Amino acid sequence: MSKTTMITARVDPKLKRATEKVLKELGLTTSQAITLYFSQISLRKGLPFAIAMPNTETAQAIESALAGIDLHEAESVDALFTKLGA
Repeated sequence: MSKTTMITARVDPKLKRATEKVLKELGLTTSQAITLYFSQISLRKGLPFAIAMPNTETAQAIESALAGIDLHEAESVDALFTKLGA
């Protein structure tokens, strides 16, 4: 397949650096990752992952967490579940 079309996109520089670091660990270039992503969209006739709006409870939990409200700290997942009584 001939690669002759250029794509230009603006993204946050921090996001770009973090993403390129992960891609490098995976042995992929940004162009290869974009080609892979586009191929999956074409094959699936949609995005290769679910996109959904969070339900009310999840949206409230996200807002609270971003505001630093009702956060729980623990040294491990097991300790967190013990602390939460789960």
